[in-house]
Amino acid sequence: MTILHDLHAHGQSVWLDFIRRSLITSGELDSLVKQGIRGVTSNPSIFNKAIGGSSDYDDDLKALLAQDPQAPPITLYEGLALKDIAAAADALRPLWDESGAGDGFVSIEVNPKLAHDTEATVAEARRLWSTLQRPNIMIKIPATDEGLPAIRTVISEGINVNVTLIFSQKKYNQQAQAYIDGLEDRLAQGGDISQLNSVASLFVSRLDTKADAALAALGADELAGKVAVSNAKIVYSLFEVLFSGPRWERIAQAGGRVQRPLWASTSSKNPAYPDTMYVDPLVGPHTVNTMPPQTIEATLDHGVAALAVRDGLDEARAVLAQLEQIGISLDDLTDQLLAEGVAQFEDAFDELLQGVAQKAEQLRR
Repeated sequence: MTILHDLHAHGQSVWLDFIRRSLITSGELDSLVKQGIRGVTSNPSIFNKAIGGSSDYDDDLKALLAQDPQAPPITLYEGLALKDIAAAADALRPLWDESGAGDGFVSIEVNPKLAHDTEATVAEARRLWSTLQRPNIMIKIPATDEGLPAIRTVISEGINVNVTLIFSQKKYNQQAQAYIDGLEDRLAQGGDISQLNSVASLFVSRLDTKADAALAALGADELAGKVAVSNAKIVYSLFEVLFSGPRWERIAQAGGRVQRPLWASTSSKNPAYPDTMYVDPLVGPHTVNTMPPQTIEATLDHGVAALAVRDGLDEARAVLAQLEQIGISLDDLTDQLLAEGVAQFEDAFDELLQGVAQKAEQLRR
């Protein structure tokens, strides 16, 4: 038993925010599951580092090129990435079965260049879902204005969704409504929702990075390092309201599952901050914390497994109120972060495809 098992006893599932071929083939993922890891998330940046920073994929890349010497980089990337996602999902399938479809998920993101195209996002989600054909896959869709109707549509079609790049309380509310609407649409069509799952990925540490810079510019450092956790605690309070009451109870009686808040971007970006500062305060029922390997190691070593996400809610509201009082708009910060997050994933995707193209060219020689 580890602290990760203790966290799960408090209602929080820890997922690994990392994927790489050797993680699966070496048995390391199986070892992490035994230590208490209950899912895996990926994104373009993670795949960029995995494929570009290792020789794990060279043999498969050679095989893909043998099949089609002129295959474009996007085709080669998908041939590599989808194999990883499928293998990780197969490794976690026993956990999905044991948990009654509650955990054991692996997430893959739609092409980030589609973030502002609803129809293309829906089509991409359908394609990835039908290609992978595994019930423990989650398709990541960003919480852009165009992503919200896509979330509703794919949920109505029975596709698991990890809503990503959430920063604001407003976007959290909007995407949660899209999930609930999608469940109701599916029920109206006579569909089964009993194994349908979604998580809402609130990016945490990036908000402190942005807020701390704004605070430093005003010489108001007393709020430094307090904004992100405060925002997350308020989001959790919104979650508890949204997934209760008569409307939700009707869905729950039909088998509907709450959309769990997932704490993402939980490594400390500021070395002066504790390495579990985005873990310990956010433990609570029906939550997920997806952590990069170094944060998992820190949590295993000295994390605190105690219910904490409901603590200090009044203080959290006071922190955000004070932020506005000194002239920093939380909405402006979170709007900037969403735009930057989409752009960063697009850049990582471009770099990824460039790296695949370069490797392919080397192997063609």
